[in-house]
Amino acid sequence: MKKHKVIFQPSGRRGEIAEGKTLLEAAQSLGVDIEGLCGKKKVCGKCKVRIEEGYFEKDNIDSGMSHLSPVTEDELKHIKPEDGPGIRLACTAEISGDVKVFVPERSRAGKQVVRKAAKELSIPLDPAVRKYNIVLNQPTLHDMTTGDYERILTFLEEDYGLKGLSFDYTALKDLQDVLRRGKWNISVTVWMDREIIKVEPGFVENCYGLAVDVGTTTVVGYLSDLTTGRVVNTESMMNPQVPYGEDVMSRITYAMSNPEGLEIMQKAIIDGLNQIIRNVVSEIKDDGPDPGHAIDDLTIVFNTAMHHIFLGLNPEYIGRSPFIPAVQDSLNVKSRDIGIRINPAAYVHVLPIEAGFVGADNVGVLIAEEPYNQDEMVLIIDIGTNGELLLGNRNKIYSTSCATGPAFEGAQIKFGMRAAPGAIERVQIDPATKDPLYKVIGKADWHTHLEKVNAKGICGSGIIEVVAEMFKAEIIDKTGRFAKDVRTSRVRKDTEGKPEYVLAWAEETSIGTDITVTQGDVRALQLAKGALYAGAKLMMEKLGITKLDKVLLAGAFGSHISREASLTLGMFPDCSIKNVCAVGNSAGDGARMTLLNKSKRIEADERARWVEFLEIATEPAFEKQFMQAMHFPHMKDSFPNLKSMLAESSSGKEIKG
Repeated sequence: MKKHKVIFQPSGRRGEIAEGKTLLEAAQSLGVDIEGLCGKKKVCGKCKVRIEEGYFEKDNIDSGMSHLSPVTEDELKHIKPEDGPGIRLACTAEISGDVKVFVPERSRAGKQVVRKAAKELSIPLDPAVRKYNIVLNQPTLHDMTTGDYERILTFLEEDYGLKGLSFDYTALKDLQDVLRRGKWNISVTVWMDREIIKVEPGFVENCYGLAVDVGTTTVVGYLSDLTTGRVVNTESMMNPQVPYGEDVMSRITYAMSNPEGLEIMQKAIIDGLNQIIRNVVSEIKDDGPDPGHAIDDLTIVFNTAMHHIFLGLNPEYIGRSPFIPAVQDSLNVKSRDIGIRINPAAYVHVLPIEAGFVGADNVGVLIAEEPYNQDEMVLIIDIGTNGELLLGNRNKIYSTSCATGPAFEGAQIKFGMRAAPGAIERVQIDPATKDPLYKVIGKADWHTHLEKVNAKGICGSGIIEVVAEMFKAEIIDKTGRFAKDVRTSRVRKDTEGKPEYVLAWAEETSIGTDITVTQGDVRALQLAKGALYAGAKLMMEKLGITKLDKVLLAGAFGSHISREASLTLGMFPDCSIKNVCAVGNSAGDGARMTLLNKSKRIEADERARWVEFLEIATEPAFEKQFMQAMHFPHMKDSFPNLKSMLAESSSGKEIKG
């Protein structure tokens, strides 16, 4: 029977599906949860999906509506103009060619888990925006020569010492009505002691700002009360640009190969941020026509490609040598100019770029962790679709970027998926029996063979743990190859005659098939971890050091992987496990710091230029280092701390991840 390639986003699941199957049947066979409350009766309209049009080089797929059966009358009853183009009901559309399908948030039965919680920050509160209360005397005929504008500026100078202020035009348009509505008692919001960006009647104390971390895969916004520094609400989502490419280079390619590609991706992220804004302000009591206008400041970090796409800047030139960005310095852009639905007079503060592919997100990590104020040699790894590293101390710091690929996110893995209910996230393998125990997102306890856990696939943290456990159980060797003499029913040959390890039997899953780890999966992980290790090793050589004092694992993913598993695989050079720490979403922390303290913006500008960028791909020793780092944990480098840790573990002392 003829089969066609089907890719679902943002889950990243893909496979060959028989012609004539519906998209809903394809989704179910691949473990993609799509709402279908009516049981395929075509009456609920909950399974709407969007068909992506065009050729996608990264996936080598030509997708389009013409690769599906014609739209039916049943579908037309549910598809509305506001749904946008390319919408089909998954339960009705039958596959007749290759298709790339985006499943909107509302159609996903299992919501993606975006793990970027806000942590407490210790930083002096000195935000870029402040509110000032003004009480004026009602004017008389004797005041005809002095306008409301001038009276406000005079009051601010005499009572608060603010000189030389300007008025944003949109705020100025509201001034007269607000003054009279407030009976000459108003509050003004001032940005950087330079510009009045809002006028409100009466005494208003609350002032809100939003810090945003735009990752390649996920987006998170932290709403903060700028009068207290407290995080009021946090909202997150999958990056809506995922359908146009899972990684940075594929999105750059999409922008280059499609005439409207840049505009499409910019609109996607702007719309996504506006959705986050609508959700995050739900905690604010605001009677205005647009509650988002309660936000008076926004700071944002992202990698260089996301930075350019967000700003509508051509990303082509950062995708090819010598990888020069359009702008490196921080920017202040009016929210209205870019379509962000907060106070239209407010500024969006874009943190600076370090160099090439080391973007503002890495600057956020830098100013949050402050390795430049430490004596210890600290390696900071922000692990995601793109891996970014910082290494050094107060004397010198290098930074670099590694193309780790999406393996850490669960993509390009046979049963890989992103962190969502049903994803296997923790794994242990008995060295003697080779049988696994695993933990699934959405289940409180580890599974046993007596229960059905409805596993759907393996997320990034699960991939790292299962491969590390396979290595420790001698299912695979140092080179990553499956051992030939392993005696267990868990290791078998796949349909192509290649070895694979059965992590979950079909009866334990919700997808009706065994979940396995293949030789290709192990290789994908080796490529990703090898790039990280090689980058760290080259920076160590530049600094003239042979050991690390501390390793910090940053980012949502870095905070949820096992320290022991990552050291076992050799994702970074040997270090005492007690000095390997997860620090959470440091990029988001840096964005929040610049929201709460304007001096951090100056610090970001200065340190972004102080750090020395190392382009590892052009280093003569990179290829050799990379090949050696493909081994578990390494071809040649010694790992005394790892050896001690594994000896302690095998002696019966439990190691907590």
